[in-house]
Amino acid sequence: MKIIIRAIVGISAVSVFLYFGLTSAQQRATFTPEQLEMLRIRQIPGKEGLYLMPGFDGSMSGGNIAILVTEDGVLIVDNKYSYSYDDITRQISTVTSQPIRYVLNTHHHFDHAGSNASFMPNAQVIGHENVRVNMLRNFGPSASPEGAPKITYSDQTSVHLGGVEVQAHHLGCGHTNGDSVILFPSQRTVHTGDLFIWGDRMDGSTMAPFIDYYNGGCASDWVTTLDRLLELDFDTVIPGHGPLLRKAEVRIFRDKFEQLVSRVGGLIADGVDRDEIAAQLDISDLNWPLAPDRVQAIYDEFSRN
Repeated sequence: MKIIIRAIVGISAVSVFLYFGLTSAQQRATFTPEQLEMLRIRQIPGKEGLYLMPGFDGSMSGGNIAILVTEDGVLIVDNKYSYSYDDITRQISTVTSQPIRYVLNTHHHFDHAGSNASFMPNAQVIGHENVRVNMLRNFGPSASPEGAPKITYSDQTSVHLGGVEVQAHHLGCGHTNGDSVILFPSQRTVHTGDLFIWGDRMDGSTMAPFIDYYNGGCASDWVTTLDRLLELDFDTVIPGHGPLLRKAEVRIFRDKFEQLVSRVGGLIADGVDRDEIAAQLDISDLNWPLAPDRVQAIYDEFSRN
């Protein structure tokens, strides 16, 4: 199933904000000392120059940030919320005195690209061309238009810093129409953005993939996009949210997503209507809690093809 025009379907603005757990005001969360320790910058074992500032959800801790430290400066991938700039720069200063020269966006949501504008005076912000379009439209859970990247790419680009290459790949539609995966070839590590997420939020609730239909996301192509991701050469994975993982977990996620879309498609083929699709869909074995309107949104997408 191939979507040519992706319209807004099924999913309400209320449910989008419930998913992220915040309104666009991005209220600061309060953390316990134990939670603050979970969010502290740390070096990724066995990956020279590569650090992680963890993020476990869209509501409290934001997305994971990858940090590459070189002798010529620092490159980061994603930057959490609009208020996160001071914390990010403070934590990075504990491991290097080098300036942040590049900021790469995996996508445009406010829990991943919220601090773009704050970095712009001193760093180049780079994202897929649809990241810029989506930020300027500012519709749904978007970071501020002021942070729209001024450098964009269509399929692939590279940044070379301190003798290290970092690649950005747009592999297809999934979470949004502007998703990038960021590959660190020398470290065999990839940051997937929200094309791949894993585990529980900091409040203990379980995450499930979110299809942002407001901004070109799709269920029908997501598995193919993950297949392209799996073709890249990496062994370590930084998901959009969740712990450091291995390539095997991406395969598990991919297979679960294939089961999700196959079961929805099967119910549609059997004549189940939109009002009954969520009740009829059994995905308890996938451990992805999907609200009824999110299942109906997938139904709407598939019914257009």
